[in-house]
Amino acid sequence: MSDQNKKVVVIGGGPGGYAAAFRAADLGLEVTLVDPEDNPGGVCLYRGCIPSKALLHVAKLIHESEQAEAWGLSFAGKKIDIKKMRDWKNGIVNKLTGGLGQLAKKRKIDHIRGRAKFLGPNEIEIDLIDGKTKKLKFDKAIIATGSRPAVIPSLNIKSKRILDSTGALELESIPKSLLVVGGGYIGLELGTVYAALGAEVSVVEMLDGLLPGADRDLVGILQKSLEKKFKNIWLNTTVKKITELKTGLKVEFDGKDIETKSQMFEKVLISVGRKPNSSDLGLKNTLVEIDDHGFIKVDSQRRTAEKSIFAIGDVAGEPMLAHKASHEGIIAAEAIAGHKVAFEPQAIPAVVFTDPEIAWCGVTQKEAKEKSLDVEITRFPWAASGRALTLDRTDGVTKMIFDKKTGRVLGVGIAGPGAGEMIAEGVLAVEMAALASDVSLSIHPHPTLSETIMEAAELFTGSSTHYHRPKRG
Repeated sequence: MSDQNKKVVVIGGGPGGYAAAFRAADLGLEVTLVDPEDNPGGVCLYRGCIPSKALLHVAKLIHESEQAEAWGLSFAGKKIDIKKMRDWKNGIVNKLTGGLGQLAKKRKIDHIRGRAKFLGPNEIEIDLIDGKTKKLKFDKAIIATGSRPAVIPSLNIKSKRILDSTGALELESIPKSLLVVGGGYIGLELGTVYAALGAEVSVVEMLDGLLPGADRDLVGILQKSLEKKFKNIWLNTTVKKITELKTGLKVEFDGKDIETKSQMFEKVLISVGRKPNSSDLGLKNTLVEIDDHGFIKVDSQRRTAEKSIFAIGDVAGEPMLAHKASHEGIIAAEAIAGHKVAFEPQAIPAVVFTDPEIAWCGVTQKEAKEKSLDVEITRFPWAASGRALTLDRTDGVTKMIFDKKTGRVLGVGIAGPGAGEMIAEGVLAVEMAALASDVSLSIHPHPTLSETIMEAAELFTGSSTHYHRPKRG
């Protein structure tokens, strides 16, 4: 069978799955997409990235309105209509997923609503949403089943007061007090939303810092901001037990830095990471291999040990990011079509959409130290940025990591409003092996926050126009 007539089945309709299905269809392959939802979108669009960012925008507006008196503005007391806010959020989700459904139809993709299991290397059985089953043979398959919220067995009590990220995004009500268990990006983003809407938010993290793995300079700036928004941030602290009482949830803590070991909360959000959806797929009927963390093992083309089956996105390993999944999906589809491709990114950007946002890509300072890289690090403080001053947001920083000998850009980190938009320039610099001179000589518009990237690059060779760093001996 020629490449142009292959039957491809994509299991999962998230950002990785629909990107793979769309690219495969564009390449002339016969595509079936298996997903239980009415339209493509996956967790990201239905219960993750999109609804959370909509609510974070609301949180940002509330925060700015509270700052406005310092700028000579005052607003009448705010009124929050939760139902209208929820309807607005859901409307965005419906518009985006509906649009993806139309794109799938235009590409003549056969969308089957259900869940698939492998019967062998070239056949699946689909449990349809109407209760029936259907068998389907294929030439190639792409697993894009994503991930689900991780749970802590000892805290997994049945209570409507305990939320995961999906439940928190439903926005059924605003609790007077909310405990967020886990200091990762999901917990901090949702905590930011609920704090802005009036909840008294506390965060507990078992490690010694928020956002493990993120650059400490960036996290430090974010934590200072969150300490003003949240009632408590407890580090090096664990939750031993949760008990539901009539008045709320009694939470027992273990940690030397927390004085009151037992406290009451109206609701608790469990946000301790995500686990890959690699079970219940019938993979035992194939040669597909799974590692100790539940991730499907793949090669540079995202092909598994079973040559007819590929895997992409969260189910195929860290980082669990929608944009990483999308690019993997495109690579897998092109590999199936016979193209010479490989997934070999030099920089996958990460963004935490809190306030301030933090974003980074490429090599971090910690990684540079672990790899014994000879680097030079520059930091341009936003207090020296005219645009940051006009926004009344001088708490940010733009940080760049260079190869000390060549000046090549190895990594970029940004903390401040709009960091998620700005980090794309850092990704391009790392991917294109740009030098400090390439970035500093590229004229950036004034006055903008993007200038801070240019000036951070200027610091590598001397001092930037708006910030002087004494020369090192």
